Amino acid sequence: MRIIRYRSANKTYLGTLEGETVTPLRQEDGEPFTNFISLIRKAHGKGSSLKEYLQGRIKSGGAKVERFTFKDLYEAKRGGLRLLSPLDPPEAWGCGVTYRRSVEAREFETKTKGVYDLLYEAERPGIFFKGTPRNCAGPNHVICVRGDSKWTVPESELTFITGMEEEIVGFTAGNDVSSRDIEGQNPLYNPPAKIYNCSCSLGPSIVTADEVGSEPKLGIELKIHRAGSLIFQGSTHTSKMKRNKEELRSYLCRYNSVPVGTACLTGTGIVPPDDFSLMDKDVVEITIEKIGTLRNPVKQL
Repeated sequence: MRIIRYRSANKTYLGTLEGETVTPLRQEDGEPFTNFISLIRKAHGKGSSLKEYLQGRIKSGGAKVERFTFKDLYEAKRGGLRLLSPLDPPEAWGCGVTYRRSVEAREFETKTKGVYDLLYEAERPGIFFKGTPRNCAGPNHVICVRGDSKWTVPESELTFITGMEEEIVGFTAGNDVSSRDIEGQNPLYNPPAKIYNCSCSLGPSIVTADEVGSEPKLGIELKIHRAGSLIFQGSTHTSKMKRNKEELRSYLCRYNSVPVGTACLTGTGIVPPDDFSLMDKDVVEITIEKIGTLRNPVKQL
């Protein structure tokens, strides 16, 4: 089951998405759900999985509600409708070098042989802080290039969301926008290379963990458009990851109590050519099976 968040008539709603049909999601008292974290808490309080709780709310029906299509939201075709990030994570984290392709890219940018290969083979994964809600954007919102970076790339990543007991409750698409030249100057510069205004985007939907299984096998595609033309296209599959999602979740939460609704981006297996950098007004599209397409225009800071 897919869950989206949107704005209509200056109010925020959660909705379920079946095919192209959006249905607003309401609580037992008829009031709409307005954020994903409150939905997680409600399902946990009822002793249900997220999917079970959602199915119960859909079956209960309630008052007749307006239904519209996902295209109406995604393209803002109807006045007052706008698709939002499916959640504002209290914390966003990232996992580095989980695909072999990422090892090659990191070694090229840093001119340092062995460090990233050791990380790829190590028992402990490389996990880093990515930001807070102020660093995160939703579908169709701008992602940014730092003013002091000349080599910035998108990183298309399957992203998991944590629940009340730090379990994985759902997955979304994430873009870990990264300044490769800053990280390449020194691996210790990873924070400014990763954390700045609108350096992360999430969406367009969250698919429940039950829907794809604890270890989802999903295709990922990255497209970059410039001046109306497709200038890069690449694809990978989550089956190519060195580490599984539960391993990453376990290390993320080890002696580190993450808040409910934390988002963790699990690494990228698609890297544009070494002479490529995002530019102002580029458009990045990340498509993950069962989740949908996360689209963001680029802004030069």
